[in-house]
Amino acid sequence: MTDHGGEHPLIFLIAGEPSGDALGGRLMAALKRLTGGRVRFAGIGGERMAAEGLRTMVPQAELALFGVFELLPQLPNLVRRLDQTTAEVLRLRPAAVVSIDSPGFTVRVAKRVRAAAPEIPLIHYVAPTVWAWKPKRAAKYAAIYDHLLAVLPFEPPYFEREGLPCTFVGHSVVEGRAGQGDGAGFRARHGIAAGQRLVCVLPGSRPGEVRRLLPDFRGALERLLPTHPDLVAVVPTVATVGARVAAAVADWPLRTIVVEGEADKHDAFAASEVALAASGTVALELALAGLPAVVAYRLNPVTVALYRRLIKVKYVNLVNLMLDRMLVPELLQQDCRPDALAAALARLLDDPQARREQVEGVAEVAGWLGRGGPPPSERAARVVLDVVAKRQREGNGE
Repeated sequence: MTDHGGEHPLIFLIAGEPSGDALGGRLMAALKRLTGGRVRFAGIGGERMAAEGLRTMVPQAELALFGVFELLPQLPNLVRRLDQTTAEVLRLRPAAVVSIDSPGFTVRVAKRVRAAAPEIPLIHYVAPTVWAWKPKRAAKYAAIYDHLLAVLPFEPPYFEREGLPCTFVGHSVVEGRAGQGDGAGFRARHGIAAGQRLVCVLPGSRPGEVRRLLPDFRGALERLLPTHPDLVAVVPTVATVGARVAAAVADWPLRTIVVEGEADKHDAFAASEVALAASGTVALELALAGLPAVVAYRLNPVTVALYRRLIKVKYVNLVNLMLDRMLVPELLQQDCRPDALAAALARLLDDPQARREQVEGVAEVAGWLGRGGPPPSERAARVVLDVVAKRQREGNGE
């Protein structure tokens, strides 16, 4: 019997990486608010979900992998975790399973659960980017899931035409403190003088990203020092890669401050003049914070060769995609070089007009992401509870 009855439904959540952990933490908090705390949780998450009461059954860092060559060495352990997670869902029979992004892992769990226990509602949070690549995934998801939660307003039609209910809930980045940081307080805490110029360096949340990007990021800053000797770097990071990041930047040729946690990250945004960031959700946070940025990314060349045959969009940065123009510089693969990164950063540091163009250009994006309406986590939580209630009514023959 599925565990959805009574006043305390059990929601099984699966978040395979830090960005999903942030979504999951906010979703859990919203579910608790809407039910008056009459809800239980199980599954896989990170520090944000743990803070909301989840005891993760698998260390999240084991699942935060990306790219063919990053994945292969860990495949045996991932298969074991896949078996373990599926077995736990089938043992607990939750009121619903909510998988959050990380499709390489979460979709495989969902397929197994669907085959073994079709009565358990399956909800996926963050629609796959079928508008960018692999459009056939829309039909694949429709065959597995009961409901999809989309973070971008143009996504639902791609799935609804395949018969999968899909609700735009807004992007959780609008719930963060991006744009509300205390820059003066950050500078005071870290003894950064008024004349020193702060560059925010964001190398990603996956071990592979950090390993590939930090050497180029260091090289870029090193090239800037002769003309910008007052530079200070701040590197916001997360627990899954914090020790790796701290070790990598320990010998950088300029003062470098490593911080963890959302509050310090947003304070660092407010204190900084420009950012150098791995492509990803953080680019949206930077946009909402009004911090001009250069976006970079580097993958294994073989992985890139496979992806390039499938990707159908002009840009990787969601801000550029939504605006349909290159507002935020993107330096990818062979262009992700210290000299090119330094040149792009220098333009933002030295040209006030270039900085203004970025800040003004992203203003429209905030509304598209859901800023100004109900919190995205609350919208998502209401959908989850509606799906649970609908399945319960069906189970009672109503």
